[in-house]
Amino acid sequence: MSADDDLSLLVVIIDTNPIWWGKKALGEAGQFTLSKCVDAAMVLGNSHLLMNRNNRLAMIASHTQESRFLYPGKGWAAADLFGDGGSSMESNCSGSKDGKYELLTAINDAIAEEIKDLMTKTDMRGQQTETLLAGSLAKALCYINKMSKDVKGNQEMKSRILVIKAAEDSALQYMNFMNVIFAAQKQSVLIDACVLDSDSGLLQQACDITGGMYLKVLHMPSLLQYLLWVFLPDQEQRSQLVLPPPIHVDYRAACFCHRNLIEIGYVCSVCLSIFCNFSPICSTCETAFKISLPPVMKAKKKKLKLAA
Repeated sequence: MSADDDLSLLVVIIDTNPIWWGKKALGEAGQFTLSKCVDAAMVLGNSHLLMNRNNRLAMIASHTQESRFLYPGKGWAAADLFGDGGSSMESNCSGSKDGKYELLTAINDAIAEEIKDLMTKTDMRGQQTETLLAGSLAKALCYINKMSKDVKGNQEMKSRILVIKAAEDSALQYMNFMNVIFAAQKQSVLIDACVLDSDSGLLQQACDITGGMYLKVLHMPSLLQYLLWVFLPDQEQRSQLVLPPPIHVDYRAACFCHRNLIEIGYVCSVCLSIFCNFSPICSTCETAFKISLPPVMKAKKKKLKLAA
């Protein structure tokens, strides 16, 4: 088998936090919205599929309440994803628009419909306002594992995950996030990160551990140029390009109580939560620690000298 016959799977995770995108739309007078970010991601996905006939694509929306597959959806069979579909593929591809390839048209329409359905059904009455990024990464790894089992025996599938991050990190997802990172490293899955706002220490560690690229977008309207320049090439092609230099990765952990980066702290022996101050009860798993007090020394009785 030649290298051209190998499968290349790209899983794109888009942060669709409605609170962050709503504030961004109000603050910058709508210069860069969620729809423009999704359009840029769809152009990246279409370009990835056109690079090679064996390339595969998946998109996941990382929301505040769920992680949803934008593509492939429930109406797509496994045969369609591997290019072997017949009637089911024809039913998904309703027709081309402006001479566009029918499969790309069907993919873009499916992504747009899922995003519209996700955002219209969002109910922000609850207290959950953080993006479920760790769950989206876990779902991406499960999908990669499922696809790898459907590959023919004489083929090899190279997989990578691209995270388009918008909202800030969640300290409550620290343990799940680190478990996902090490699982991706064990499966040889690259994790790339394209950060739109403040730097993400968790994604910096994920990219450094798995060998991916970390990039903070300085000018968000130019997101598509960054995606096509940095994240469209795979790992082998990147070695031949002049890409942004690697960043300094901050491996300091964030405490679970104040979310401050600390170098020395206290770690729960049960759930591995990190705290900057000592507490006899872990606030994460509510484990009460047995504190061994120093032994109390008994005072020696002084012998009274008898008067002669």
